[in-house]
Amino acid sequence: MGNGGKVVEQQRARELRADSWTLADIAAELGVAKSSVLLWVRDVDFTPNPRRTARNRPPNKLQRQKAAEIERFTREGRQRFVALSQSEFFTAGLGLYAGDGAKRGTTVQFSNSNPALVGFFCAWLRTFFDIEEARLRVQLHLHTGLDLDAAEDHWSNVTGIGTGQFQKAYRALADPTRRHNKHIHGCCHVKYASTSMLRQILGLMDGLFLISSPSILPG
Repeated sequence: MGNGGKVVEQQRARELRADSWTLADIAAELGVAKSSVLLWVRDVDFTPNPRRTARNRPPNKLQRQKAAEIERFTREGRQRFVALSQSEFFTAGLGLYAGDGAKRGTTVQFSNSNPALVGFFCAWLRTFFDIEEARLRVQLHLHTGLDLDAAEDHWSNVTGIGTGQFQKAYRALADPTRRHNKHIHGCCHVKYASTSMLRQILGLMDGLFLISSPSILPG
């Protein structure tokens, strides 16, 4: 049918162009190619509107679809995991440690900047291992210029570990070649010095991934 069949889209595109919408915004709103929009509105007077910036312009069609999909999947995820069995909790914790936990040395250590993951790890460690609370340590990696006291209070609340057990924070110097949207509370490293516990966790991980390998799973 070609572009000539999109009568409704063409008319809407002309209306939006007259309202100072950019070609890219119109294309995204209508779900059509930018080249098509250009043909449809080439004779429409256009005056750039400085108020239509990325910050204050209304979300376009694709952005609305994205937001709706994220909301739907988040709702479905929360409905699915109303509660975890002990077995599920234990297995999830092993997988989490496999991704962000230390695999060498003499210390169990988990590092992340996501409070939900750090809190999950601390709950997992306390649930399944016999630990002495006084031996738990936290070290923060924080960029210079960010509030260290606020960061320590934040991570103390997340981990349930008092700030008196926090080690000296590592302060990263500013680097213009690195990311600019730095985490305001930095990266948290939860530590528990125990060679035997680390070996136990690594052995459990090995067993988990062994039975999960494609050669062992049922066909």
